Amino acid sequence: MSKQIPVHDVTPPASKGKDSVDLYAAREKIYTRAFTGLFRRLRMVGGAFLFLLYFGTVWLNWGGHQAVWWNLPERKFYIFGATIWPQDFILLSGILIVAAFGLFFVTVYAGRVWCGYTCPQSVWTWIFMWCEKVTEGDRNQRMKLDRAPMSGNKFLRKLAKHSLWLLIGFVTGMTFVGYFSPIRELASEFFTGQADGWAYFWVGFFTLATYGNAGWLREQVCVYMCPYARFQSVMFDKDTLIVSYDPRRGETRGPRKKDVDYKAKGLGDCIDCTMCVQVCPTGIDIRDGLQIECIGCAACIDACDSIMDKMNYPRGLISYTTEHNLSGQKTHMLRPRLIGYAVVLLVMIGALATAFATRSLVGFDVSKDRVLYRENAQGRIENVYSLKVMNKDQRDHVYVLDAAGLPDLRLEGQREISVAAGDIVSLPVQLSVAPEKLPSTTNEITFILKSADDGDSQVEAKSRFIGPQIR
Repeated sequence: MSKQIPVHDVTPPASKGKDSVDLYAAREKIYTRAFTGLFRRLRMVGGAFLFLLYFGTVWLNWGGHQAVWWNLPERKFYIFGATIWPQDFILLSGILIVAAFGLFFVTVYAGRVWCGYTCPQSVWTWIFMWCEKVTEGDRNQRMKLDRAPMSGNKFLRKLAKHSLWLLIGFVTGMTFVGYFSPIRELASEFFTGQADGWAYFWVGFFTLATYGNAGWLREQVCVYMCPYARFQSVMFDKDTLIVSYDPRRGETRGPRKKDVDYKAKGLGDCIDCTMCVQVCPTGIDIRDGLQIECIGCAACIDACDSIMDKMNYPRGLISYTTEHNLSGQKTHMLRPRLIGYAVVLLVMIGALATAFATRSLVGFDVSKDRVLYRENAQGRIENVYSLKVMNKDQRDHVYVLDAAGLPDLRLEGQREISVAAGDIVSLPVQLSVAPEKLPSTTNEITFILKSADDGDSQVEAKSRFIGPQIR
């Protein structure tokens, strides 16, 4: 039993030949070429709208406060006319679930268009790439500049680029923090040195995060950090619209002059100019097929179409298409999975809209005092309760309090309760009953709270009325 089992090391010897595998490879910088085209214009319009939405909404006011304001200290979230309280977090969860199913639906239908057109990482990266082009020139100029030794011209161009990046990052960070701390007060106090230390920290943090993500990490966020790239494949099918190269039309690749009969030479429509690679923000060659790095931005489509126009070839060598279409089969746009996502999405949107429309704008809690009961000066049995009334609306309300559940039940104290918009009022109340009217020791009662300016709106809260032992 003490004999050892012989162990043999089967690890292959280290090799620097072609069969060796590097577990880590340094990032190769991607130099994208400027281009124009339909999808670029669509992306610019969409990006401008998203920028306007992000940077503009924070400055809007609604009902005397910031229109969209995540007021964490008071645990109240304002979204225009709606105030979301911690008790309404299920509604926020519903919004996120609807957004997720909307993303699933779009992905099944059109692939990763979210990534290419509306993802913040992509939108900000395109802006940073534009800054790069403005300050350092187009692709070949940037490559030449990076290879050149440091000089005054290079230093100034790099300084201008990074200054623009940091400026955009700062405005982005300030705006983001402004959704949690009112932007007007934040901006005023920030530049006068009166802001809270955490405000400076978070603005600085998001400035550097934007600068790092959109300026330095770029495609690495999409390829290595974003989980969406990983689970997208389970949502794709052969009828999903994806950016694809048509090998039946494009192969065999090869350069040629514009007016030659290239088909007589056995060539396809692809002239192997690599423009599709040069404009790709993730640096892939779409001609190698669908890849996890592809974000569906259609930059390669615009670039290829421009080359096809110059060569007088039909457009569409690279296009939004489906695997079925590429293989000569019929594409089925309406299919069970897509219909299923659409039905679930519509049902959830309807349920969420109903929940928002029917949610109560008043919170009402009742807690019974620890003293079981007492006898007041009139000889009646009295119970004391603590009431908490929460006005979730964005305007002041007056509520009328009542109680029911026992004969001869009398409410002692304040009946009308005024609650300011978004405020909480706590108050004690007493209920009393003549001893002979109590049917049992423990009795269920109901507190009723009605809005004085809207008689149809009321909420109820159950509690107990406790009296002496009935003999």
